[in-house]
Amino acid sequence: MSERRRSPGGVLSRLGAWAADYAWATDRQLRSLVRRGRRPDTAPGAAGGASGDRLPVVLLPGIYETWEFLAPVAASLARAGYPIRTVPALRHNARPVPESADVVADHLERTGLSGVVLVAHSKGGLIGKRVMLSTASDRVVGMVAIATPFSGSRWARYMLTRSLRSFDPRDPVLLALAGELVVNERITAIYPRFDPHIPETGRLEGARNVELPLSGHFRPLGHPLLVDTVVREVGRFGPWD
Repeated sequence: MSERRRSPGGVLSRLGAWAADYAWATDRQLRSLVRRGRRPDTAPGAAGGASGDRLPVVLLPGIYETWEFLAPVAASLARAGYPIRTVPALRHNARPVPESADVVADHLERTGLSGVVLVAHSKGGLIGKRVMLSTASDRVVGMVAIATPFSGSRWARYMLTRSLRSFDPRDPVLLALAGELVVNERITAIYPRFDPHIPETGRLEGARNVELPLSGHFRPLGHPLLVDTVVREVGRFGPWD
């Protein structure tokens, strides 16, 4: 009987991808501290981001993240004419998904934003889907979710904090959200081929699913292929205003 084994080179390659992923995330966290208060429309290459004439884009970062993680995506969207908005009250996005979704829905209603496209990373995609199921749903045209654990992550149960353990596939909130299929057709799920944090991948039943030949959970956010794909998918949700 032969035993199928993963080659050492493959293991080393994945470990290298994991290390590079955390290095990229650390760099983004440092940028968010140094550039605290900076608006996405002032990000490098984002000329015109505050006053573009296409559908407004609302950024929803992942857990413990600020919008700086989505800065490369925001800059390209801004150049393409999309007004870029954030939800400052999310802070570092450590609240439970339902509470965070309430914060976003309240922000949309309070600011009068409508016809928006949500661009989300990781946990942000769960928040976005919940918003699309809320009373603010008519304000959202669609969502592009990047590396979102729609089916959870098998690693979540081993995490030290409750907020990270909430991504366990058995979590009641996650299961309830997964059971809501009505808005999935308005979601594009983009995910890397190898995600060390989400072995299950970010695929979503009934959504438009786009797998990219990339590795990592954070680092792909800065890759030109992913950035270009997000801009293209946002464009599918509507023409110029």
